[in-house]
Amino acid sequence: MTVTTKFRTMFVLIIVLALIFLFIGSGLDFDYLIPKRLIRLVTIILGSVCLAFSAIIFQTIVGNRILAPSIMGYEAVYLLFQVLLLFLMGTQGLLFLGVSGNFIVSIALMLAYSWALHHWLFPRCKNDVYTLLLFGLVLTMVIGTVTQFIQLRISPGEFSVFQGLSYTSFNRSQPETLFYGVLAVTTALWVGRKTLPILDVLALGREQAQSLGVSHTKYVKRYLALIAILVAVSTSLIGPTVFMGVFVANIAYVLAGSNRHKVTLPMACAITIAIFLVAQIFVEHVFNYKTSVSILVNLVGGIYFLALTVRTRGFT
Repeated sequence: MTVTTKFRTMFVLIIVLALIFLFIGSGLDFDYLIPKRLIRLVTIILGSVCLAFSAIIFQTIVGNRILAPSIMGYEAVYLLFQVLLLFLMGTQGLLFLGVSGNFIVSIALMLAYSWALHHWLFPRCKNDVYTLLLFGLVLTMVIGTVTQFIQLRISPGEFSVFQGLSYTSFNRSQPETLFYGVLAVTTALWVGRKTLPILDVLALGREQAQSLGVSHTKYVKRYLALIAILVAVSTSLIGPTVFMGVFVANIAYVLAGSNRHKVTLPMACAITIAIFLVAQIFVEHVFNYKTSVSILVNLVGGIYFLALTVRTRGFT
């Protein structure tokens, strides 16, 4: 099967899943139910684009297919902010900020964290991305520990609210947040589109890229900034996704049959949209909201991650 045929098949699959998601059990309610589902559908598409692009670009610049941007601590910063907000102001803090305010502040904090990594920590790591990854992993663990400590100080009701914010969900987005998210992601991808062929060179490794005249450090910083924007929008919009990036990226490599990013990136987007649509349909119409998208996705993605790790280390 050619790549073009695969793309056409994925496109048809997404259209079918989108129609099922919009109209199944809706009673053709165009006044309330279908508009709400349209908002969730746009959220799924935007979150999928952010997730797919950030995962593949991150794996390209670090040269490892079993890592995801969450190792840098972006999602940990998001969760720390949410639990601090609940600890200091209670649920009134969420009401005070509102969905849009929480979205904007969360993005601002994650971008500030990314700026600190790039401008303070990265130069001290002698521009070594692997050392930066190590620091990112340690910071993720430290921030996660602080978050867990604060969780013990909040009330059971606030803890329940925090648990809801820590799961992947497409029900929290509003038209305003979608507008801001689409604007930020579109601008970031439009700016980065001209350097897309550089990713194919960076995938060859630092030495090879430099021998071909590409400034490895310059483009790594640029793409880390792009990843920060995409992860910030994705996390603020739909919540943490953990294994999803590794999951869809590796499936995209297999289905695309190519390492060229003009093929793998759109393939990963299509796969992510399809998986999220299937998961959301199951949550709404099979499990009747007794489980969540993140539980389904992390279960499948976690099993796949373990299998991929074992296979990569040569145990099978």
